[in-house]
Amino acid sequence: MSDTLATQKTENQVPPSVHRFAVVTSACIVLLLMAGALVTSNDAGLAVPDWPLSYGTLMPPMVGGIFWEHGHRMIATGVGLLTVILAILLAAREPRAWVRKLGWTALGLVIAQGLLGGLTVKLLLPPPVSTAHATLAQLFFVTILSISLFTSNWWQSELPLVEDTASPKLRTLAVITTCAIFVQLILGAAFRHGAFGIQPHMLGAVVVLFLVIWTGRTVRKRFGNVRDLRRWGILLQSFLGTQILLGIAAYWAVLQAARAAQPTAVYVVLTVAHVLVGALTLASSVLLTLSCYRLIRPVRLAAENSNSAGARTESSRA
Repeated sequence: MSDTLATQKTENQVPPSVHRFAVVTSACIVLLLMAGALVTSNDAGLAVPDWPLSYGTLMPPMVGGIFWEHGHRMIATGVGLLTVILAILLAAREPRAWVRKLGWTALGLVIAQGLLGGLTVKLLLPPPVSTAHATLAQLFFVTILSISLFTSNWWQSELPLVEDTASPKLRTLAVITTCAIFVQLILGAAFRHGAFGIQPHMLGAVVVLFLVIWTGRTVRKRFGNVRDLRRWGILLQSFLGTQILLGIAAYWAVLQAARAAQPTAVYVVLTVAHVLVGALTLASSVLLTLSCYRLIRPVRLAAENSNSAGARTESSRA
């Protein structure tokens, strides 16, 4: 990840209204993730067999599984419109080119997400496509969330940088943890859509648990006095702990639903909560990672400062 994230400033900050709009869009994506999870948990993926229309109309009768599937499409359309507006706002009012490009990237992701959703219906829910659809939703979510952080007053303010002299660097550890959580969400989506069994997902959970504990411990030991790092570290560990408990409960609910041969209310609630907390776990890890790049001095700059300090010391002695 480029050190530009940590060092680049703007003379004219993006208006606070753009940041607020990005935050609202992020919140709406959480609703979209919940709606998508409700479709899967209620076995409503093919309740509407056509796309992009629903039974040839924009508003079919909202009954049975149609309520979940068409409701999901309506929320997705709303999020798509919000993303278009956000990309335009960034293009018009954001002075940093890389943030403007990220806005267009988010727009491309939501378009691809919509096309994958249509392909899922057209191909009758093939596990690889359904898994890709769920995975891209997570990627889209963290992209908009990152834009929310980049457009915040906190990110654009002059902040004191701290140094990380130990190894491994917290920056590196946070990146690895985030990647592991993302892979774990892919494994979870693949299991949920029937691509393979639960064993890889369980193994991934062990790896993620180890990395999150390691990352959280590193934050506490090295940067316990840096509130903006400590906060995301606490949230990351809290969300993961909740996610593990929900995962155990959700798997039990899956077995119960299989015996009943239909989704139960407990199954729906637990599986949807598991999906949402998984997304929030990834989000907290991404925010921790980005905050590390914003607050921790790059190794190159730290070395330059050390050399400069050494040179001044030698000069004073001379």
